[in-house]
Amino acid sequence: MEEDRPHTNLPTKTLGLDADLQKKHQAMLDRLSNRHQARLDTSLARRSDSANSSESTSSFLSRFSASKQSIDSQLADSRLIATSDPSRLRSHFANISSSISDLEKLVAENSYFLPSYEVRSSLKTISDLKQNLEILNSELIPKKKFSFKNKATAKKELPKEPEPIKPDTVSVSNFKLPNSPGFRNKTNETLVKKLRGTEIGEFTLSDLESCEVRLIGCCNAVFMNRLTNCKVYMGPVIGSILIEEVEGCVFVLASHQIRIHLAKSCDFYLRVRSRPIIEDSNVVRFAPYCLDYEGIEMDLEKAGLSEETGNWGNVDDFKWLRAVQSPNWCVLPENERVGKVRTEDIGS
Repeated sequence: MEEDRPHTNLPTKTLGLDADLQKKHQAMLDRLSNRHQARLDTSLARRSDSANSSESTSSFLSRFSASKQSIDSQLADSRLIATSDPSRLRSHFANISSSISDLEKLVAENSYFLPSYEVRSSLKTISDLKQNLEILNSELIPKKKFSFKNKATAKKELPKEPEPIKPDTVSVSNFKLPNSPGFRNKTNETLVKKLRGTEIGEFTLSDLESCEVRLIGCCNAVFMNRLTNCKVYMGPVIGSILIEEVEGCVFVLASHQIRIHLAKSCDFYLRVRSRPIIEDSNVVRFAPYCLDYEGIEMDLEKAGLSEETGNWGNVDDFKWLRAVQSPNWCVLPENERVGKVRTEDIGS
């Protein structure tokens, strides 16, 4: 009968379907294998980055610990010196203060890759060292005692004994600046330096008043100390920027890490990878980086700062430990910002 006749072409179709299924199955296996390999490669890359970061952190902690032990040893020697040779105490305390400043600089220079808790822990240790130094200074170098004089001797002016050294004051007045290229001891000048194509690694601005500074190009680190009523326009910095004792200034800066100490009535226009740090500062305002010059995009990319992180508005005030906003800084209102600053327009 017609309906009972076998279909002679059925095996051929079945074989074709099996071949298609095998191809699809193999393609799926290949995709899964490629996806697995990609994930494995990504995991290995992350482990490598983590290992490099761990090695850098381990190296920093080793150096920090060695420096702290040296400072602790110097502090412990203070009482012995006070007994054997009191005249050495002032220079001894000044040396300790300088060592603490160096330790603070070490933290600032390495904080861009350190975990935030390591930065906070290190700065807390530095604060404790300063406090210990201040206690020893007050105890071992007492102020001049008051005594009554008779009328004959009261008319004579006796030389005043210098005031005891305070660690915070020493750390500022003896702020140890590197012996690097820079601008120093200038008043009412426009100071321009093109860093691109040079071998300059560090740059210093110190003791400037009513000056306008323009640094075009990249460098590794910048140090600023004692600036008054200045405007500083700076290309990207690959490492860190340390700022001490500034007043009435405008700063346009880009860096991986920015530390500000003893700033008053200053505006900061920043692009920064980590959160900016302020300490002992007040009436300081922050806004996004606004500098523009020919080739700045290439410089920002070289410094690893091509992307805006928004950290310019995430400021850490290390002297304000409450949960509410610190009263020492604020975001600069948009209607008071300078807008885009181009080097060809600066000073015009």
